[in-house]
Amino acid sequence: MRIIAGTFKSRTIIAPKGTLTRPTTDRARESLFNVLMLQLELEGAHVLDLFAGSGALGFEALSRGASRVVFVEQDRMALEALQTNRMQLRTEQSVEVVRGDVYRKLEVLSGTFQLILADAPYGDERARIELPTKILGSELLEREGLLVIEHRSTDSIVVPELCERIRTLSAGEASFTILKKH
Repeated sequence: MRIIAGTFKSRTIIAPKGTLTRPTTDRARESLFNVLMLQLELEGAHVLDLFAGSGALGFEALSRGASRVVFVEQDRMALEALQTNRMQLRTEQSVEVVRGDVYRKLEVLSGTFQLILADAPYGDERARIELPTKILGSELLEREGLLVIEHRSTDSIVVPELCERIRTLSAGEASFTILKKH
């Protein structure tokens, strides 16, 4: 995998070994960030990357100007890949890696974010049903901030009243639903 654009353009990052993670393809990330760049000023933004895996989405945001990225991941192999990518890109000062279950960590994370990225395993129905309401009902996402949930194209996201759906972008088997907090 490689970073698509920005400071780290063309730099490669590693994906965790095994089959528990499903890295977002280069093409899908490029499509997503083309849309996000029209909706949000990434320069100086704080980003939260949930179910981070290799960190591809968060590192792409960092490469495009985000000043801080917090990754949340519980899989050991994914955490090792995240740490390796963090060191290879020399982003130790602007990246925080939080180990643990996303749903539990949402209760204790501090700070606010302009962009929250959630790429849960496709079988995790909570990510499509509960996660949008939980995040949008909290103080984690700033007003006018964006929440992006990656999901299987055949699945849909429950859209809470606290936001508006900006767009659902499909890229093969993956879809990204982009929600904006009111």
